[in-house]
Amino acid sequence: TGYQRRVRGSSEQPLHSLFNHQTLGMFLSNQFLRSSVTRQICAPSVQKCASFSTFQHYVDIYARIDAKKKEALNPNPKGLETQHKKGKLSARERVTLLLDAGSFREYDALVEHRCTDFGMENKRIAGDSLVSGRGLIGGRPCFVYSQDFTVNGGSLSLANAEKICKVMDQALLVKAPVIGLNDSGGARIQEGIDSLWGYGQVFQRNVTTSGVIPQLSLIMGPCAGGAVYSPAITDFIFMVQNTSYMFITGPEVVKSVTNEEVTQTELGGTKPHTTHSGVAHGAFPNDIVALRKLRELFSFLPLSNESPVPEIPTYDTRDRIIPSLNTIIPPDPNQAYDMKEIIEKIVDDNHFFEIMPDYAKNIIIGFGRMEGSTVGIIANQPRDLAGVLDINASVKGARFVRFCDAFGIPIIILSDVPGFLPGVAQEHGGIIRHGAKLLYAIAEATVPKISVITRKCYGGAYLVMGSKSLTVDTNYVWPTTEIAVMGAKGAVEIIFRGQEVDKRTAEYQSRFANPLPAAQRGYIDEIIEPSHTRKIICEDLEVLKTKDRAVPWKKHGNIPL
Repeated sequence: TGYQRRVRGSSEQPLHSLFNHQTLGMFLSNQFLRSSVTRQICAPSVQKCASFSTFQHYVDIYARIDAKKKEALNPNPKGLETQHKKGKLSARERVTLLLDAGSFREYDALVEHRCTDFGMENKRIAGDSLVSGRGLIGGRPCFVYSQDFTVNGGSLSLANAEKICKVMDQALLVKAPVIGLNDSGGARIQEGIDSLWGYGQVFQRNVTTSGVIPQLSLIMGPCAGGAVYSPAITDFIFMVQNTSYMFITGPEVVKSVTNEEVTQTELGGTKPHTTHSGVAHGAFPNDIVALRKLRELFSFLPLSNESPVPEIPTYDTRDRIIPSLNTIIPPDPNQAYDMKEIIEKIVDDNHFFEIMPDYAKNIIIGFGRMEGSTVGIIANQPRDLAGVLDINASVKGARFVRFCDAFGIPIIILSDVPGFLPGVAQEHGGIIRHGAKLLYAIAEATVPKISVITRKCYGGAYLVMGSKSLTVDTNYVWPTTEIAVMGAKGAVEIIFRGQEVDKRTAEYQSRFANPLPAAQRGYIDEIIEPSHTRKIICEDLEVLKTKDRAVPWKKHGNIPL
């Protein structure tokens, strides 16, 4: 009645001026109030008022906006039901689980594609198969985009690409990480070259932001064709078992070209990419576990190359002595042991986040914390191939070291390596070039670098795994260490040409198979008690926080890719 009296008392006043912003919003959001007041002001004495059409215009606009917002929230109910039956979450559900509760601020929820070919003008849906925006993970900012397979197969349109580019530009502007949740059939064929142009724009931003802000990719469905190259440029790729796959050309194309019959899972599923190709850094059983693990990884990473490494409170002090490390190395030098056990004993709260656990198992990489601060760890694994370095291990280690160096994460190197893997396959596969990648990465890194040799380091592998000559800041060895060009037996056979091998081997071992020669020449800083390893590393990390190593100016080095 209040609205009615005001309208009838001043029919010449424009109706929209009678409502302030807050009143109008409350009015239009209340369906009962809206219908009631509309009936009141529709009296014959007011219907002729020119301002009524303006008011009705606002009502219609709000109704259309409301309908579009509802459409964006659930663009394809039947498709969502199918998605759930496959054990997959929707794009929006994934974002909700990934981010802190209530922190998601969506961008471009009402964007639609602009294609008019092949009847696409009749298939415009709000959001255009992509949910994007920003939020918080553990209280820290990040930007995220999530592809929606229920809308046009999650295919990438130009409008879709522009949404991705927008969040990447914003992320670069404020120096915050970008996370992509991929579930797409690839380029939208109906848009032709526009879709390819969109991919190019995304790829360029992947390259521009590389080394500036962390980029994480989670493959939660198909990722085919050109779509695979955006995740490939990012820092870490994870997949979901049984529902995700990645390949350039699908099984049909492979069959037509090579006459090979292969399924999608065999061609580009989690197993081939986590164990053979090394494309993916890990795989998880379902969407929920994958998103929780992504949150865990995020907690280790700095926001940008200008941000400090994150620190979390811990009750695990540096003074914790670990007596079990004194006896963990077997007396037989040829007997294997688990290097991961050493890593877990040294880091805070025995918490080690391993990267690529199923690929090149002879080397271990991952993140841990020392006194609450993130560190990167690279270590040989004697349980697999005796910890030898091969092509895959070298590439795996090199990329991880370069990531740590780009984002200021200190590196801890644990070595027990008999050398590089010999063989025709390795030589013809380029072990020289690939092994040089790891050497280059460690030598190039300017972050704090601490090396601990637990048992043996032979030949060129000793140099690659963090020797003093590669600007490693501090080098320690356990009393069980052997540093030499090669093992005693092989060295004796070459030096003495097979004469008195047993006797000469014992002499060689007594003279060289211990850490004293390296210590006497200053090639190592100290022979330490294994149980004090954690304490010594923590002390060094504190001192090295102010490390500032100057390097000659150059545009970039020429790593042997």
